[in-house]
Amino acid sequence: MKRRVVVTGTGVVSSLGNDVETLWNNITNGVSGIKPVTSEEFKDLSTKIAGTVEDFPAEKYIDSKELKRYDRFTQFGVVAAMQALEQARVDLDKINKDRVGIYISSGAGGMDTIMENHKVLLEKGPKRVSPFFIPMSIHNMLAGLLAIKTGFRGPSFSTVSACATSNHSIGEAYHQIAHGYSDAILTGGAEATINPLYFAGFSKMRAMSTANETPEQASRPFDADRDGFVMSEGAGVLFLEEYEHAVNRGAPILGEIIGYGSTTDAYHITAPDYQGASRAMKLAIERAGIDPEDVDYINAHGTSTPTGDVSETKAVKEVFGDHAYKLKVSSSKSMTGHLFGAAGGIEAIITLKSLETNTFPPTINLENPDPECDLDYVANQAVEGEIDIALSNGFGFGGHNAVIAFKKF
Repeated sequence: MKRRVVVTGTGVVSSLGNDVETLWNNITNGVSGIKPVTSEEFKDLSTKIAGTVEDFPAEKYIDSKELKRYDRFTQFGVVAAMQALEQARVDLDKINKDRVGIYISSGAGGMDTIMENHKVLLEKGPKRVSPFFIPMSIHNMLAGLLAIKTGFRGPSFSTVSACATSNHSIGEAYHQIAHGYSDAILTGGAEATINPLYFAGFSKMRAMSTANETPEQASRPFDADRDGFVMSEGAGVLFLEEYEHAVNRGAPILGEIIGYGSTTDAYHITAPDYQGASRAMKLAIERAGIDPEDVDYINAHGTSTPTGDVSETKAVKEVFGDHAYKLKVSSSKSMTGHLFGAAGGIEAIITLKSLETNTFPPTINLENPDPECDLDYVANQAVEGEIDIALSNGFGFGGHNAVIAFKKF
């Protein structure tokens, strides 16, 4: 028999705040976290805007000696994870650490560390490359460091599926608990890709917005004038538990995960195929044991790219039929920007807050709707209304799709 899986803790580092309540307050007020990037390194790039993290409270959780040995993405992930454990009221001396795992990753890993050490290699030679280069740069080290910090000895690995990374991490963690292999798992993602190399690559693909003069209006999912996504950095981490395990601990229950669907387009390295996304949503709904008409809200992948938003709209229509025009769909990336591998972690938390507060988050900057995007995207202002079940969509380059179904607790 499948066991119930609940969320008992959440933690966030983002351009809209470095704790969940600050993030949520900004989301419900339609605040954009996108700002100019003023570093000289970006002067020759066509995109000079991003969702950067400010006032980052690293020292609260990581001592100064450790900080020097952590890539920026790892720092973000550790802080978000510690917040999640605090909210979940985890007593590390009492919890059975053999039954607690860590499924947390990054889409890009330690990009800053790779670039810094490559520069050292070219300018000063191989003997000057840091002995911490490898452990600082590899994707799985965030999970490894968190395991060392917490003592969690259950399963630990890092999924990497571009923009679907966090959703896959959360979904696989859900499966691990639902089928009885673990009692709790720390899961989500972290990303730090605000650097010239990543910007240059995405710019050559013409995937990023170049609305440098109006950064707060640059991320505009489903709007006819959208011209690409806006890169952001940060982390979103959740603590998942088996229901009885959480109740017995007296943990706060923030919401329940009831389904997970994962598919692959097998179509194109970057262009989406809406049928892959629709199958992932159908699987999440089917495995949740609900009908499509039971879904009240979808936190869309909604990246603000010309093809991606149309494809996702098609997928929603295929899955929900007439109900597609009755439910609400919104993209919080219009405010947070796109956190790549960490996007699904933050969006899962936003979805949980939506359920908890009966608030549909807005899609800001939706002023001139694309005729091909004709659903209710909660344009520009948050709306209150009863929300019992919601989906959070994540779709990544390579055709990776992962959808999580959440239920109000």
